[in-house]
Amino acid sequence: MNILFFCPHWGLEQLSLEDAFRKIKDAGYDGVEMAVPFDEQKKEEFLKLLDTYQLLLIAQQWSAAGGTFAEYKASFEKHLYHFAEVKPLFINSQTGKDYYPFEQNKALIERAEQISKETGIKIVHETHRGKFSFCAAITRKFLENIPSFTLAADFSHWCNVSESFLQDQKETVQVAIGRSAHIHSRVGHTQAAQVSDPRAPEWQEAVEHHLVWWDAIIEHQKKSHNATFTITPEFGPWPYMPALPFTRQPITSQWEVNLYMRDLLKKRYAN
Repeated sequence: MNILFFCPHWGLEQLSLEDAFRKIKDAGYDGVEMAVPFDEQKKEEFLKLLDTYQLLLIAQQWSAAGGTFAEYKASFEKHLYHFAEVKPLFINSQTGKDYYPFEQNKALIERAEQISKETGIKIVHETHRGKFSFCAAITRKFLENIPSFTLAADFSHWCNVSESFLQDQKETVQVAIGRSAHIHSRVGHTQAAQVSDPRAPEWQEAVEHHLVWWDAIIEHQKKSHNATFTITPEFGPWPYMPALPFTRQPITSQWEVNLYMRDLLKKRYAN
């Protein structure tokens, strides 16, 4: 199975888009995961640079918003249709709200499935705090009631929300593993969605828990005879990354940590 590694644009916003894409390409990533600009001129430049640097795109939907559910749903649809127009590899969506009733979040997932069928672009839904998928137990209810949608697995959020490494929710995690179509390889722990540095010995327990889950996802994909799979190392900048007080200076390099995680998993899954 061929595993493609994507770089998050998150954390590179201080660079011009061309400088960011050049940096990503030079580092050996297969593509970038980011939102698609709505401004037509910026979108045209964005698509031209993707082609110039031969980078694949995972379109990341995270900014749909609205004061009411109807307004949110309209924004959600607008984002998905706009992203689908540029023909990304797929769309990774942070969908719904943790406070929406089950039926409203369910309607959003089903609407995304309709848009996916209309456009031919796969849409996966990221496990993420603040969204419908904010915790393992709630997400399982959606997985059991909507059998066709798939996840972008970022279980770091579930560790944070449950204040555990999900040891008492193993069956639920297995259900999620079987429905995971993309990995965000950030390592979380019981008090935050991101360890300060996965290379540090004090965080190896957290790293090992996540490796077990990622190994299981990769194994499931191989058994399903999927030819390609995608991983985005997605350690984030400040305020995800701990920083020195009063300075906002990160205590380690987000760029270097994501490269470390990519190289670790590339070697681990080389076969």
